[in-house]
Amino acid sequence: MNKRVYGIIGIKSIMANWNADFSGHPKSIFNGDIFGSDKALKYPMKKMWDENGEKVLYIKSLKIEEDKKEGVKVRPKSLKERYEEIFEVKDLKKEKDSKKVITNLFSAVDVKNFGATFAEEGNNIAITGAVQIGQGFNKYEDTSVEEQQILSPFRDASKEKNNTGGEDDKEAANSTTLGTKIVSSEAHYFYPFVINPLAYKDYVKMEVTEGYTEDDYNKFKEAAIISATAFNTNSKLGCENELAIFIETKEDLYLPDLAQYIRFEKGESKNVITLGFDSILSKVSDRILSIEVYYNPLTTEFANKLEKTKYFNIFTREVL
Repeated sequence: MNKRVYGIIGIKSIMANWNADFSGHPKSIFNGDIFGSDKALKYPMKKMWDENGEKVLYIKSLKIEEDKKEGVKVRPKSLKERYEEIFEVKDLKKEKDSKKVITNLFSAVDVKNFGATFAEEGNNIAITGAVQIGQGFNKYEDTSVEEQQILSPFRDASKEKNNTGGEDDKEAANSTTLGTKIVSSEAHYFYPFVINPLAYKDYVKMEVTEGYTEDDYNKFKEAAIISATAFNTNSKLGCENELAIFIETKEDLYLPDLAQYIRFEKGESKNVITLGFDSILSKVSDRILSIEVYYNPLTTEFANKLEKTKYFNIFTREVL
């Protein structure tokens, strides 16, 4: 692929938790601004590829393991075990051909897009991905964090063992347990991304990959448009793709993080997004090959429109 691609991926979260920290609250920086990490966006992309039968290396997978002391346990596979599984290798430690290992890595769709840190004995490999995704900041100012109490149908049996005879202990031992679900009332995350096919030029010379191709780009593009909507877990139900912008340019054009110029407001009947980078694009229009914008016209409208741009319904792909 002999072009660069710049863009933005927008994720809507309604009474859901798109990316929680270790306390269960939506991730935020020191001043309280809520954001989603690039890992939160990449995960549903990997899940979508995996479910479509693609080779995905960096994703959690489980195994049943018998331990003499602990019995039969279900545990996550190690990176070595995952590699051996998807590339049908008996023992990675015995693999002395690093070129073969790198070739295998590039055949995994997540590695081809996002790169890899492969630190295994005898094969310590780092690949900088052609696709780089930044942090996605919430642009909606009125976001609030909601905590919901959840009643479990089961009591905590450990309370019986620790019961010292007090009334509170007796009541706790005879009651079902309480849990907490933490969500954001409404949040709108906007992630910047850039695709640089030249990141793999040295590997092309080594003949371990054909480089970043149009097919690789189309797989990323499809995941960028719909993967969050498709990923419906308990905490992610309510999260969906609401915006995807793809700006294809000549290889010699360098653009800044475009998501920083996005503004989001609530209109009378629809959400209003302002694309504040239109003046930047107008000055380099001779080096822009195409612009595509995917969004939900039922919920979203734009305060301004980009020139020479095709607009699509993000769900039906209908031209708007």
